[in-house]
Amino acid sequence: IMSLATWKWTCLVSHLLLSTTVSPLSRQQPLHPKRPFITFTGDQAEGNFNHLVVDERTGHIYLGAVNRIYKLSSDLKVLVTHQTGPDEDNPKCYPPRIVQTCNEPLTPTNNINKMLLIDYKENRLIACGSLYQGICKLLRLDDLFKLGEPFHKKEHYLSGVNESGSVFGVIVSYSNMDDKLFIATAVDGKPEYFPTISSRKLTKNSEADGMFAYVFHDEFVASMIKIPSDTFTIIPDFDIYYVYGFSSGNFVYFLTLQPEMISPPGSTTKEQVYTSKLVRLCKEDTAFNSYVEVPIGCEKNGVEYRLLQAAYLSKAGAILARSLGVGPEDDILFTVFSKGQKRKMKSLDESALCIFVLKKINDRIKDRLQSCYRGEGTLDLAWLKVKDIPCSSALLTIDDNFCGLDMNAPLGVSSMVRGLPIFTEDGDRMTSVIAYVYKNHSLAFVGTKSGKLKK
Repeated sequence: IMSLATWKWTCLVSHLLLSTTVSPLSRQQPLHPKRPFITFTGDQAEGNFNHLVVDERTGHIYLGAVNRIYKLSSDLKVLVTHQTGPDEDNPKCYPPRIVQTCNEPLTPTNNINKMLLIDYKENRLIACGSLYQGICKLLRLDDLFKLGEPFHKKEHYLSGVNESGSVFGVIVSYSNMDDKLFIATAVDGKPEYFPTISSRKLTKNSEADGMFAYVFHDEFVASMIKIPSDTFTIIPDFDIYYVYGFSSGNFVYFLTLQPEMISPPGSTTKEQVYTSKLVRLCKEDTAFNSYVEVPIGCEKNGVEYRLLQAAYLSKAGAILARSLGVGPEDDILFTVFSKGQKRKMKSLDESALCIFVLKKINDRIKDRLQSCYRGEGTLDLAWLKVKDIPCSSALLTIDDNFCGLDMNAPLGVSSMVRGLPIFTEDGDRMTSVIAYVYKNHSLAFVGTKSGKLKK
């Protein structure tokens, strides 16, 4: 969770990025480090801010906090406040007490905002919290009036993890049918209760019976991926931590951090490290046969940066595109990694800002799919299939938009895709990034551990 100071910077950056006119500093203009910035400070008794989204149409800012959702104007004035907690609860109640009686003692419990998404088509805010194993409210954007709060079925409970960074959602919008919500979450050792990744229905009616139901679910197949219980016997604290998500073309992507066991060179024993991976799914894949994950990382001057901290999708822009040999409208991933692979909870301060061309990652995935469908190698996804499963051969053409069959899935890519390091910081770890194109130039704003902003 970022510090309050960092969130103030984030509010400022969001405001700057949404301004309709931008006045670039000329070389002659002096910088004004003591110039006052617009800030917003919430109720200190309520604790941290957790998430922030900006309405790209109005510039209004929605801020998810502990027990509160704030709606702010673009100059950070409070317009509306919606209270989400505290309430009587116990995290050991599953199913939650609102479904069946719970024998655990109930105590006043804070509601930590875990996800905040704007559903533009239906003019509502999806605000998911930590109470009752992670249920979501649907709030009207204008006044934060509660339109719905589904909590009657087991699929309404999204994640029992109480950390604010444990859930990430991506909305896939359609013109002629209900939208989909791809939602990814840490499961905190409860794989029998929660899928780590799934696609849900976003119905037009916020109180509809099918809200948050799986897009497809029958006796054998569903729009979800669950971590097998066997995985936890090998890595007891295994989980997949979702750092960022987005949609592009026919696919939905999530950037993750997950533990795995490796054998160091020359050693007979295995040790636990963390690997950053990009996960890709087809938007239209109801059975999740298209699930592929590929390791990503960065290296500069022999130093490995492997612990993903933050990411942001942007366009290349004409100038950067020329140097990368891609088109100005090609998707570019700006990523921040910290040094090493071993310390997820205590990342080292050395960090790197790296860029990936999304098309090159997709090309690597296509190569892997083609080789697997020729029967080469194994599925290479140790956490999902504890033993190595050989690839099966099939005669078919695999193009850029191939969405998988009920074979050779889910699939892992073993070789890492390396990003291009463009900036490193050794003392004040970079923790967040946002990027956009201005007058053909790619600009990146980076937030640091101490609450500083780098442009």
